[in-house]
Amino acid sequence: MTTTIDLKWPAHARRLADQLQQAGDIRSAAWHSAVAATPRHVLVPRAYDQDHTGAWIGWDTADHLDRVYAAQTLVTALESRGDYEASISSSTTPGLMLRMLDQLDVHDGHKMLEIGTGSGYNAALLSHRLGDDLVHSVDVDAELVGLARERLATIGLHPTLAAQDGADGLPDHAPYDRIIATCAVPTVPWAWAEQLRHGGLALIDIKRNFNAGNLALLHRHQDCLQGRFTARWASFMAMRHNQADDVQAPATHQPGGEPRSRATDVSPRPWEDNRVVWFLADLIGMPSVTIGYVLDPANRQPTAATLTAADGSTVEISLTDTSIGSWPLVEHGPTPLWPIVERAHELWRDLGSPGWSRLGLTVTADTQWVWIDEPHGKHQWSLTN
Repeated sequence: MTTTIDLKWPAHARRLADQLQQAGDIRSAAWHSAVAATPRHVLVPRAYDQDHTGAWIGWDTADHLDRVYAAQTLVTALESRGDYEASISSSTTPGLMLRMLDQLDVHDGHKMLEIGTGSGYNAALLSHRLGDDLVHSVDVDAELVGLARERLATIGLHPTLAAQDGADGLPDHAPYDRIIATCAVPTVPWAWAEQLRHGGLALIDIKRNFNAGNLALLHRHQDCLQGRFTARWASFMAMRHNQADDVQAPATHQPGGEPRSRATDVSPRPWEDNRVVWFLADLIGMPSVTIGYVLDPANRQPTAATLTAADGSTVEISLTDTSIGSWPLVEHGPTPLWPIVERAHELWRDLGSPGWSRLGLTVTADTQWVWIDEPHGKHQWSLTN
């Protein structure tokens, strides 16, 4: 049975390539050929979905080719964290990967560095497009790298893979013409700039808080990386350094004082509804927060959104008890969290309601800052203070 299914995968891969082309995610014959030639189920033999209770259910991709050759992200690895399991690695939806590769303007002869090997699927696409000798990929997880290397070898691909901290890049094979980061970072490691040729491009997911940021396409200049955020929003899992860094510390203080109740006219979920506002909130002073939801016990649908800071400060915003354009909220603790979001929304309106393409990023060896419209204009926010 497995052999019969395996023989069917090229039709599924070609259909995926056609779908991505029709959607505008593939815009060249070379990338269409790469998708059609890459057996995703070999690189992702098992994936995981969450059921309605939050439990993870594993499934073998060779038995569900219609699901694995689809424009969806596949969770590929889990890690136990106390009383729950968290996803720690995934195979990104192919549409996003192909859009990113198109934005990077990859050409024959370009040497690539990928930060975040994961399943090896993106390395396979790159190897098919450029050849093994021009493709380099790093990941902190030695087990994932080993599995990716073995699976890539079974389909005849042998890019250079290394198990090490992605923040260091891969200096032994530098310089690179293009760098793609398939993991999120709060700031850009300067090592990546040093390993990128002058005139080269890097596409990096900047995320300082949950959903607070976006992909930035950066050009290598003599003394900096500089560019703008991409018009379409996207997100990756945070870059891992070691096990301890991945586990967020719980709040160390219980909220005190009387609850503060009022209403707000700002969306109760800016991290989903207006991510530019959410990014601005982070830039102007939002502390690191954990986002959660209060669920209706009967149907497990969210009834309120919550933010919790490390000092125990919280805000709970109703998602159901609303009037037109107004949402009730209750805050506790020493740090008023929601006023930061409201100030960010007011700033966003004062700036003319900018989309992502008006925001840019400059990275030097000493500092990094986000800007609106011009790198040295009136509106700048440091990422490194």
